[in-house]
Amino acid sequence: MIKLNDLEFEPYISEKEIIAAIDKIGEDLNRDYAGKKPVFLGVLNGSFMFASEVIKKFQGDCEISFVKLESYKGTESTGDVKTLLGLNQDLKGRTVILLEDIVDTGTTLEMVDKILAETQVAEYKVATLFFKPKAYKKSIPVNYIGITIPNKFIVGYGLDYNGLGRNLTAVYKRKEKKMTNLVLFGPPGAGKGTQASILKEKYNLVHISTGDIFRFNIKNQTELGLHAKSFMDQGQLVPDEVTIKMLKAEVEKNEGVNGFIFDGFPRTEAQAEALASYLETIETEISAMIALEVDDEILVERLLERGKTSGRADDADVEVIRNRIKVYYNETAILKNFYQKQGKYYGVDGVGSINEITERLSSVIDNLMK
Repeated sequence: MIKLNDLEFEPYISEKEIIAAIDKIGEDLNRDYAGKKPVFLGVLNGSFMFASEVIKKFQGDCEISFVKLESYKGTESTGDVKTLLGLNQDLKGRTVILLEDIVDTGTTLEMVDKILAETQVAEYKVATLFFKPKAYKKSIPVNYIGITIPNKFIVGYGLDYNGLGRNLTAVYKRKEKKMTNLVLFGPPGAGKGTQASILKEKYNLVHISTGDIFRFNIKNQTELGLHAKSFMDQGQLVPDEVTIKMLKAEVEKNEGVNGFIFDGFPRTEAQAEALASYLETIETEISAMIALEVDDEILVERLLERGKTSGRADDADVEVIRNRIKVYYNETAILKNFYQKQGKYYGVDGVGSINEITERLSSVIDNLMK
């Protein structure tokens, strides 16, 4: 374990693995460019170690040049290039091999692509030590790849965190904190709201209610709120894409927390898949879907009793109550199947005192956190 500035990093890729990957790239380049005289173009600052090793392994004549593109601040790509130092040689009609330390979003690669197009190179290929396919958003081919990695933040072998770590001969990844993310379900009258409030305090989780998020965004006339309202005013369902963006904004407000309780979302398999895809981009996932299970007649009785004080019309009509319960089961059946296939569905008895139900839920969550 090492610490750079304010973050801890743990060993991830050994120097031996890195050298083996570079050897393979060297073999491929020697095969493809035998008898040619390419220009190796290194992207500073990160590629200096990778570039030096690749060039040492090249067995033919070659030239070397560098550009500097800076698109990082901290652990996240800013999405735009801050610094660009131009080329100091004529590349018109030349064969160029671009050497990158890492290709993730492809922002710097796109900038270099524009430069090379302007210089009228005959052809160019991209060689990178590390490649993050799930983060890559561009269409420019990456021709030689050393090591393919998940979308993790790494340091070492030329890569840095706010200036430190470039000199490390092995690669380290940011120490990850395991998050507990729950999809909490329960039919009307099961006490889901009560339990969500208790669990978020007990486990220091952030409770994200889709209904609350919608109301907040619409009330405050945010861009997403106005967009959602435009559909609602026409009697249409708000597209999943808009809802996911609201959830994403809420998650991003709470970086570094122990996890989330998702309440009211997902409702469909498509939404569950969209949520899973988003969580994967921040290197986490749904830990479990937990559903409170209560007999229908008990639910009807509870809601009728609640209706005496809640003032809600839908708590006073038996047929309306039964229909709400039916709708819940129709929705839950789809998601139950989705999460069961992943071994992530947990049904919990929702009958008993508040404390008894909390203990049952806690037993599931405690096992998840081991």
